[in-house]
Amino acid sequence: MGSVEDTQDEKVNWHWRNSMRPVRFFSMDARAAIPWCVLLVYARPWTIAVAIISTIVFSSLEKRGLTFPDAMRAFRSWFVGQKRPAWVRHRHRRFVDYG
Repeated sequence: MGSVEDTQDEKVNWHWRNSMRPVRFFSMDARAAIPWCVLLVYARPWTIAVAIISTIVFSSLEKRGLTFPDAMRAFRSWFVGQKRPAWVRHRHRRFVDYG
């Protein structure tokens, strides 16, 4: 019976199926929870505010479909702007927004 062997293989290797999923801390990406780890070590009013604001910002971005790395990439491209002075003149391109 091939189906019995297939279920045995699935039971043995079930953890590999989830190995590429992003790590979650409660309902958000674990990388977005870094301010909460800082808050555990250095509990001050401003770290509480930073942790709450980062949670609100990243949860709203995630509801819009941006993951944590995508949001950081978008922020970086917004912060750098349109000019890329380190590139030679013929390699300059305009940014394209596919979103």
